[in-house]
Amino acid sequence: MRGRFITLEGMDGAGKSTHIPAIEAWLKTQGHRVLLTREPGGTALGERLRELLLHDSMTAETEALLMFAARSEHLAQRILPALQAGDYVVSDRFTDASFAYQSGGRGLASDRLRQLERWVQGDLQPDLTLLFDVPVEVSVQRLASARSPDKFERESAAFFSRIRNAYLLRAAAFPQRFSVIDANRPLPEVWNSVEQALLTLEDAA
Repeated sequence: MRGRFITLEGMDGAGKSTHIPAIEAWLKTQGHRVLLTREPGGTALGERLRELLLHDSMTAETEALLMFAARSEHLAQRILPALQAGDYVVSDRFTDASFAYQSGGRGLASDRLRQLERWVQGDLQPDLTLLFDVPVEVSVQRLASARSPDKFERESAAFFSRIRNAYLLRAAAFPQRFSVIDANRPLPEVWNSVEQALLTLEDAA
């Protein structure tokens, strides 16, 4: 039986990464093998591309192409083999991030991204996407304390506003797989919402 694919999305500073260890632990208590991974990254090549993407200046087109190049390797080397083995894959970001950051944030035409999406991943989509949502001012405030912010984290509030809007539009377009988490709450309350989404996924298995 094919495994399940769970992705975590949200603006920088939304706090999604905080919940990854708890998600892994919860899934293991359900008896699942779990692969944790991230984008950009996830493979040796992907991690090298990550450094370029997070720190080097480039056009929106180049940024998108490099993201999908890293994603192609990620799928081939890690995600698809794990799913075929029946494992659960938990990825910190996936293709929704490209639509939010490169299309919403940078203004790249979404049609171009859809072409890359079809080419690189075919019909594959996450089984569950947890979208950690916070107001833009909360994201900006949290990022202000970052020690070594990358080029995305240094962007303006307007940039993050466009990203948030793009994410919410994606969630509205694909409600069957998105669970929007109000992440501007105490951690235990956020986790309760995450756990409910995971339980719903388990019940549907």
